[in-house]
Formats: sequence, structure tokens, C-alpha cells
Amino acid sequence: MTESLEFSALLRLIDERSAAFRSAVAAAPGLDAPVPSCPAWTLFELVRHLGTGQRWWAAIVAAGPAEAPPAKEAAKAPRELEALLTWYTESNELLLSALREAGPERDCWTWWAAGVSPANAWGVARRRVHELLVHTYDAQLAADSVQPMPVDVAIDGVAEFLDTCNSTPAAWPHEAATIHYHATEGRSWLLTLDGTGAWPAPLPDDAAPASASATGTAEQLLLFVWGRRTLSELKIDGDQQVFERLIAWEPEE
Repeated sequence: MTESLEFSALLRLIDERSAAFRSAVAAAPGLDAPVPSCPAWTLFELVRHLGTGQRWWAAIVAAGPAEAPPAKEAAKAPRELEALLTWYTESNELLLSALREAGPERDCWTWWAAGVSPANAWGVARRRVHELLVHTYDAQLAADSVQPMPVDVAIDGVAEFLDTCNSTPAAWPHEAATIHYHATEGRSWLLTLDGTGAWPAPLPDDAAPASASATGTAEQLLLFVWGRRTLSELKIDGDQQVFERLIAWEPEE
């Protein structure tokens, strides 16, 4: 893992980001407002997605170690704004309660079990922080009220995405490559792609030149890896095709 936020800090951030998400939803012109960064969704569908996710991960954490996750229940989110926000708040509290009850070390099912992030309540809490961070951006975009992300959270968000979404033992199907990510706030990461899989790590001072590198603010990098920004919005050096191949890659484990 390339960052190490304490469990208590993750729970606090879940609470804080959820408050920011609710504020953005309340400020939007209506629940039918389109979400530009999620073209298939209205704001109502974004809230339903996030609330359903909070409830599902609460059930996963509560279940403890398991071969498979519990079934995801069909969302029964109300369509009136105040009732919907109450439903979402309840969803978030279910997750926080499950995480507090479990503690950081409780193992549970996760879809990233073969990667770098741990398959436990700490790993779930960290993932949900960054789901909230990015979906708050989505809601703010729909409300035309985008606010800067907290820099320290965005920095961890880049690391978390690499640890969770870009770490796998599935063999990279192309020529071996390395990617460097440089945040202008002073953090950098290395992603190695080869026959052993894809593995992230902090960038050492003596690292060899990368096959490709991307430089931007931590927020820009986070939004890029989450598909909200394009390569053209970052400073790219080296072989851009490496990024294009990574974006298109769907590893089979």
C-alpha cells in the first residue's frame, strides 16, 4: 500500500464527504439533472447508486470472511428530494456502523482480494472514501458548483486507485512497461506492468525513466484515473500508447 490513512480518519472522511455529497445534491436544479461525468445517469440515479453501494458494503463488512458477497438488494430509493437525502443518510450510517462494529482488521469479501489493497474493513473504508470523493465531484458538476478536493484526500485517492484498481497478478498482455504519476503537490507513484501483473509502489528516487509519465495536480490525476479527465488535460511524457492500453485493459485473473 502506498498510503496509510488511519481507520478513524477514513470513517471521518466518509462522514465528511457524505455531507458534501448531500449538499451538492440539494443545490442541484433537480433530481432529473444530468450528470455530465456519468452521461447515462441523472442525479437521482447517482444518489441511488451511491446509497445502494453503501448498504451493500455494510452487509459485506458485517458478514465477515466469505467466498462471495451477499446479494445486492434492489434499491428502493424515494424520488422526492428530502426523502431521498434521508434514505441516503441512512445508507451511509449503515456503512459507518458496520465499519465501527467490525474494526479495521476484520476480513471480508472484496473484489480486489488478489491485489495490493487488503481484503478487510480498512480496505473497504478506504475504497468508499474515494467513491464518495469522486461521486461528490460528479454531483457538484451536476449542480454547477464544483469545489476543490482536499489535497491530502486526493493524494491518497490516486494511491488507492493504483492499489485497488491497477494492481493484479493477471499478466500484462503487452510489452513490459512502467508508468510514473507525478502530483505537483510533491507525491509520485510507480506502476509496473509485466508478465507478473500490474503492481504499484511509491516512486523511488533512483527510479529508471518510465515508459510513460503523467503530471498534474493530485485532483487532476485522480479524476484522470477515474475516467473523468483525458490524457490531453495532463502533461504526458513518453509513450502515450501505454496509457491507452492500460485504460482499455480488462485483466482476467
